[in-house]
Amino acid sequence: MHPIVNGLSDAGRARSMSKSRIGVCSWSLEPASGRELIDALGRLGIGTVQLALNPIIEGRPGWRRAIDELRDAGVDIASGMIAMAGEDYSTLESIRRTGGVRLHETWLANRRRVEAAAGLVAASGIRLVTFHAGFLPPGKKDPDRGVMLDRLRMIADLCAARDVSIGLETGQETAETLAAYLQELDRPNVGVNFDPANMILYGIQQPLEALGRLSPHVRQVHIKDALPAQRPGLWGKEVRVGAGAVNWDAFFATALAIRPPVDFVIEREAGRTREADIAAARDLISGYVPKK
Repeated sequence: MHPIVNGLSDAGRARSMSKSRIGVCSWSLEPASGRELIDALGRLGIGTVQLALNPIIEGRPGWRRAIDELRDAGVDIASGMIAMAGEDYSTLESIRRTGGVRLHETWLANRRRVEAAAGLVAASGIRLVTFHAGFLPPGKKDPDRGVMLDRLRMIADLCAARDVSIGLETGQETAETLAAYLQELDRPNVGVNFDPANMILYGIQQPLEALGRLSPHVRQVHIKDALPAQRPGLWGKEVRVGAGAVNWDAFFATALAIRPPVDFVIEREAGRTREADIAAARDLISGYVPKK
């Protein structure tokens, strides 16, 4: 029996022994090592994870063998995630300026980061990597539009050569703008990692409207909830799933119709009771997602 299975309920054992559509982002659990991540997954009875790749490609202590350790424990790695250098989430304006691959000063470092991550996941059999592209200018005449398209094409081609797909995280632009970029990119390995809470946190668009527009491109869904900002120009507030503004009944009615079916990966980036919040999200998803 795999090590992680020993700590799970009967339902948890069933999920961990075969691929589950319910997962969790590794960074949400704030583990200091791959072993700590495995322990947390065991407590939660979740056998699928989206794995932060930065600690592994940087060779941080406790992470060098994390992929092998997770698989030895019976954990399915649904996807990887790359955090880009130079990102500043202090304010909406700072992340607009620095997010993703937008900053000229960090572009070469971020390109090297993507190359390292793509090589790692390809060698490990992971087929999807997600990241924030950065603010995508909606105007056709904006000079930064061409720069962003060139950089994203370069990343897409680098990943396609290794049979790796990309999921661009939603948040800083409307669904219409992101869909237009996907069409102009014209790279079949580029899709969307849809995060409903980000649409609320950034104050961009209602998540149901955005999901309906982007559903043909969605490769993975983050399960996260939020409340809108009290006034324009400020961040919204991330909250426990079910306590925010996302209409989960309507959301899952659309999300479960996506083909091919996608994983639902819980992300919790705030609060002091993350495991309890993630457990609540797990239970909510279980009420919608058919059991295998």
